[in-house]
Amino acid sequence: MLKSLFNWKVLLNLLVAIGVFVGLVWLTFRWLEYHTNHGQEIPVPNVVNRSVHEAVKILDDAGLGYEVDSATYDPKYRPFQVLKMSPSPGSHVKDGRAIHLMVNPRSWAPVAVPDVINKYSGLAFQRIDQVGLKVGDTIFEPSIQKDAILRILFKGNVVKPGSLIPRFSTIDLVVGSGPMRNITIPNVVGYTVKDARAVIARSLFEVGLVEHEDGSKDESDIIYYQDPASGDVRDQGMQIDLWASKKTPAELRFKIEELNSIYRMKVDTSLPPIQYQEVPIHQEPVYEPAPVPIHKKEVPKVEPAKTEAPKAAATKPVTTEAKPKTTDNKPKTSTSTPSGNNTGSNNKAATTSPAQQPAQKPKAKKVVVE
Repeated sequence: MLKSLFNWKVLLNLLVAIGVFVGLVWLTFRWLEYHTNHGQEIPVPNVVNRSVHEAVKILDDAGLGYEVDSATYDPKYRPFQVLKMSPSPGSHVKDGRAIHLMVNPRSWAPVAVPDVINKYSGLAFQRIDQVGLKVGDTIFEPSIQKDAILRILFKGNVVKPGSLIPRFSTIDLVVGSGPMRNITIPNVVGYTVKDARAVIARSLFEVGLVEHEDGSKDESDIIYYQDPASGDVRDQGMQIDLWASKKTPAELRFKIEELNSIYRMKVDTSLPPIQYQEVPIHQEPVYEPAPVPIHKKEVPKVEPAKTEAPKAAATKPVTTEAKPKTTDNKPKTSTSTPSGNNTGSNNKAATTSPAQQPAQKPKAKKVVVE
């Protein structure tokens, strides 16, 4: 076994195999050096603060590749301006190496429009502000959904929730201002169900119950009855019930009369005529008063009038001067005191003073109460 290993033929084959392996390895490395331009490096040009179009042209002329990526929008720099690059300017790279460029985008990164349709306007404003959008004009439109968001407008066009628009963009909101009052209901009798839906929607009403005579849901059936009737006045958003059939309204006359008896009941709200009638005047009965016992009315006592004492200066006693007579030596004098025996009225009036007259009591009158 050992003798066979040291045979010159075996050793020769082993040396030939080693030589072939070394040659292949050398050729491989030479090929790699040629393919990768080993030892040949190109300096990276500086394209920072240039526009992305200028940077791409400079890198192409230098035999270098490029990769463009957008950074967060910065309003301090111009749109599409190169902010950073990798490898850094001045580095040596091989021919064809890709240079990574970080470019300022044209505007803010897009954000999704939040779903605020049919939401209260106060909550919708908060949600829109949280995602980085701004509310511009608030347009009010008649709707039964008062203070609710009806539509979202961006640059005059309606956008759906979830659409991507630039951040910090301004959007307009259409808000419901409440239903309109006293709108005339249109006449849709004779229209197809499809056309009636369009007419009712244009009149700011809603379609309620749609009853088909044959039980189908064919939109081409003809409307032969509606409730409320055309010409009535209702508020916006009220529902209009429809009855449809493949027959014409003239062929369903009896059915229409039956529906009229149900939905068109006439209620007499008029007031009865005013009738004026003469009412006989009744004399009020005269009742005789009950007899009242007769009582004499008490007469108040009349106190005697108080008289003031005559003053000495004001009143003087009445005296008569004695005149002497030729025939009688004794003078005759008259006294002021009245004589009790004199009953004549003239003597009393002459000799009696007013203070000495007694007060006379008035006579009591007899009063009879009937």
